[in-house]
Amino acid sequence: MTKYKKNGKKLGVLGGMGPAAAAEFLRQLAAKCPAATDQEHPVVYMIGDCEIPDRSTAIFGKGESPAPVLEARLRQLCDMGADVLAVPCNTAHYFIDDFKAALPQPLVHIIEETVLAAQRLNPEGAWMLSTHGTRASGLYQKYADKHGYTLYLPNEEQAEKAQQAIFYVKAGELDRAGAVTKALVEELWRERDLPVMTACTELPLGYAASGLPLDREVSSIGALVDACIRMLYDEVK
Repeated sequence: MTKYKKNGKKLGVLGGMGPAAAAEFLRQLAAKCPAATDQEHPVVYMIGDCEIPDRSTAIFGKGESPAPVLEARLRQLCDMGADVLAVPCNTAHYFIDDFKAALPQPLVHIIEETVLAAQRLNPEGAWMLSTHGTRASGLYQKYADKHGYTLYLPNEEQAEKAQQAIFYVKAGELDRAGAVTKALVEELWRERDLPVMTACTELPLGYAASGLPLDREVSSIGALVDACIRMLYDEVK
């Protein structure tokens, strides 16, 4: 059995987009880390800033850009001592991509990691469910093209159902989010039998409440957690 030991790197997490998604990221991180005691878990610094301007609204030119506060908060995490950065919000990376190369510490990129996780699960492609902003930004399409991966996008009506599920999660209405997600995903599977990428960090919560098979989902939260663990632990030889 492979053994792992934490390498001393500290993780900085910028949450609040939305709060439930950040909490789920931390829950999965605690559950998946190869740790048996408190001390074997990584040190995590977190800023939960729920007042960051809406990402999708800004992408469509209808609201304040979140870029300045995103960069300021990530630099603040570095000042706190973070060696690795993570942002459990897909749409935020539209803005982060413009300045991530200038950050003092490396950022684990949720979108690229989700594309790679989908490619490992099913090389033939996957459905992509996301916010309207992420869909319109072309972020996932960009990273899928980079890795030669095929994404299948729902039609406009189906995309609106995904957005509705996201709103329900943000409002704490998980039963309604699960029902909408279940109906949507089953409709997509009737069209093309492929795994579903929950490419908004609210959608894994909706999917979990849907009763759909977990092995058919590529969770953006799960992909980010797995990638962070690879950065924070080394294999013991």
